[in-house]
Amino acid sequence: MTALRRIAHLDMDAFFASVELLRYPQLKGLPVVIGGGRRTADDRVLQRHAGLPLSEIPASAFPLLRDYVGRGVITTATYPARQFGVGSAMGMMKAAKLCPQAIVLPVDFDEVRTYSRRFKSTIAEIAPVVEDRGVDEVYIDFTEVPGGQREGGRALARLIQRAIFENTALTCSIGVAPNKLLAKMASEFDKPNGISIVYEADVQTRIWPLPVRKINGIGPKAELKLAKLHLHTIADIASQSRDWLIDNFGMATGAWLHDAAWGRDNRPVVTESEPVSMSRETTFERDLHPVRDRAELGAVFTDLCVKVAGDLQRKGYVGKTIGIKLRYDDFQIATRDQTIDHFTADATTIRQIAGQCLKRVDLSRRLRLLGVRVGKLAKAGSAPATQIADQPGAGAPRAPSGSAPEVNLDLFERS
Repeated sequence: MTALRRIAHLDMDAFFASVELLRYPQLKGLPVVIGGGRRTADDRVLQRHAGLPLSEIPASAFPLLRDYVGRGVITTATYPARQFGVGSAMGMMKAAKLCPQAIVLPVDFDEVRTYSRRFKSTIAEIAPVVEDRGVDEVYIDFTEVPGGQREGGRALARLIQRAIFENTALTCSIGVAPNKLLAKMASEFDKPNGISIVYEADVQTRIWPLPVRKINGIGPKAELKLAKLHLHTIADIASQSRDWLIDNFGMATGAWLHDAAWGRDNRPVVTESEPVSMSRETTFERDLHPVRDRAELGAVFTDLCVKVAGDLQRKGYVGKTIGIKLRYDDFQIATRDQTIDHFTADATTIRQIAGQCLKRVDLSRRLRLLGVRVGKLAKAGSAPATQIADQPGAGAPRAPSGSAPEVNLDLFERS
C-alpha cells in the first residue's frame, strides 16, 4: 500500500527573540523586539552592569522602544509584543507608537546561525529528507519516516519538537499536510509551540476561510489586485474558474492561483540546492558619507568581506565574481561586479576586487547601505574550482565590460 504523502513545515517560534531570551531569561513574558542595528545598546547595558551574570541584569536596565531614534526595522518580536500589533519588517519608529514599553535588543547573527545549525542537525538525525528554507524554517518529508503516518504525522512532529527543545531550549511550530503549500499555512495555525495536522478533506473548512495573503507567494501587490476583483479569501479565488483566473492574471499565475486555492502542490522536498551567490550587507543607522565617514565605512567594508569569506569557507564554496551593492540616501541602488580568472574564498582577495568595483560608482553621495557579494560559485576542491586559465596573467582580474572610467578616490583603502 502506497504511503500517504505527509509533508511538514517547521517554523521556529520568534527565533531571533528566543535566542536572545536564552541569554536574558529575566525578559521572558515581556514585550521585546529584536532589531535596530549592531549590539551597541546591548554593550552599554553590559558595561553598566559589569560583574553581574547576564541573567541577573534587571529588566529596567535595558533600552526601551519609546527611546529609539533611527530607521531600523524589527527582525522579530516576542509574542507579548505582537499583541500590540508589532511585527517583523516593521519600522522601529512606527512600532514605538504601538508598543513604547517594549525592550529593544540588537541582533546577534553569529549566535542565531549557531542555533540554526543546531536545530537543523537535530531534525536531520530523526527525519533525513529536509529542505532548508532559511535561518529559522525547513520543510521535512514525513512520508517514509517511522511515525510519519501516525496521527497524520503528529507523533513524529511531537518527537521532533521534544528533540529540538532538549538540544536548544527553543520551541517550534509544525504543520503537517499533503504538500508544502498546505503545510506552510498549517504551521501558523497554533503558534507558539503548536502542531497542526491538515488533510486534503480539510481544504474547504480550514483553508478557504483564510485571507488570500496566507497563500505563500501572494504579496501586497497581488493582494491589492485580488481585492480590486473582490477576491479577499482563498474561497473567493477557489470559486473562480481556472480560465477566468488565467484571463485576469496570465497563464502561469492564473493557473497557480487556481491550484493553490484548491490546495494542490506537487513540489518535492529538495534536500540539496546549490547557492548561486553569497552576500553580506548592512544598513546604516545614519547616512554615511564616503569622505567624511571614510574610516567607519572602511571598517564596515572590510568586515563584510571577511564575513562573506567566512560564509564561503564554512559552507565549502569558492567564487570568481565579486561585486558590491550601494543604496544611496535617495534609495537609488548601484551595483558593480568583476570576474577574476580563479576561484577564491579569501577575504583579502574579495576585499581587493570589491574595492576596485567601488571605484566604478559615484562616491560623492551619502550611503544608506553597503553590501558585498560573491557569485559564480563552485564547490571548493571540485574540478572547476581548481582549474586556472592557462594564459599569461592568469588569476588577474578581467577588465569589466562597459566599466566607467576609474575614479581616483581610494576612499575605502586601508592605511
